[in-house]
Amino acid sequence: MDIPKDDLDAVKNRLSRAQGQLGGIIRMVEDGRECTDVLTQLAAAQAAISRAAFALIASGMANCEQGESGRADRVKLEKAFLSLS
Repeated sequence: MDIPKDDLDAVKNRLSRAQGQLGGIIRMVEDGRECTDVLTQLAAAQAAISRAAFALIASGMANCEQGESGRADRVKLEKAFLSLS
């Protein structure tokens, strides 16, 4: 399955932001910040990763080929989608 470069770039940007958030969270833990502050940032990072995953799956489904191989790809993507929800 081919996913357009623009879609992949958007996913990579989301993941890069999440990576930056995770670095910040690690520093928060090391600095002994309040648990609620850390958890708030963890929730934000988790949401960013989930959005990246959903965007990748949506693009994959939109760009699936027709025919037998496309159906197999769609089934894999549907299973991946369900594992995120």
